Amino acid sequence: MKTIRPLRRAAALALLLPVFAGCATQQQLKEYQDEIARLREREAKLQRDNSRLASELDALNADLLDASHRLSEALSGPQYSALTDMGIGVNVRGNDLVISVPSSITFASGKAELTAPGQNAVRAVANVLRSDYPNSEFWIEGHTDSQQPSRSGFDSNRELSIARAMSVLTFLVDSCGVPDSNCVLVGHGEYTPVASNDSADGMSQNRRVEIVVHQPQG
Repeated sequence: MKTIRPLRRAAALALLLPVFAGCATQQQLKEYQDEIARLREREAKLQRDNSRLASELDALNADLLDASHRLSEALSGPQYSALTDMGIGVNVRGNDLVISVPSSITFASGKAELTAPGQNAVRAVANVLRSDYPNSEFWIEGHTDSQQPSRSGFDSNRELSIARAMSVLTFLVDSCGVPDSNCVLVGHGEYTPVASNDSADGMSQNRRVEIVVHQPQG
């Protein structure tokens, strides 16, 4: 009798094993099916989001292109021709207007005080800013060539570029009525050239103050 009972228990367990195995397999199958359903739902959501973002991007690109076209058309006006006649560069960069005033017009070599021709140039720029962009933000950005300043009183090109940008900003605000709250001061030094510094002509192009007109969004 003692030998039969363990055998009976073993036989009973053997009979139950397929049942347990079947339950485990069914549970795993349900988990896999649930996971697949979740992944498909997530995929569908991502596809919807991607479609929406693509539509928004297309709309933004269209708005940007339209704004750039309108800005380019505006640059054909007489006030902009007056700037270019003075040797001032006028260009479009993205959605911004960039007015580039060469240092050959505005400053003596190594100096940061506006010359008389420089004051006239900045005054002409101010007329455009006040009339056409009263609600825009103006970034006054100073640039230099790569030659380090010597006997100029400035320790670095960065310092010189900041001082020149500050002179332009101060004249715009104090003498031309441009709101100080609309202005931002930036000094790049020699680090944002538009031409090679290997030639005198390239260095001359790099010495400039740019007034970047940032258009309000929305």
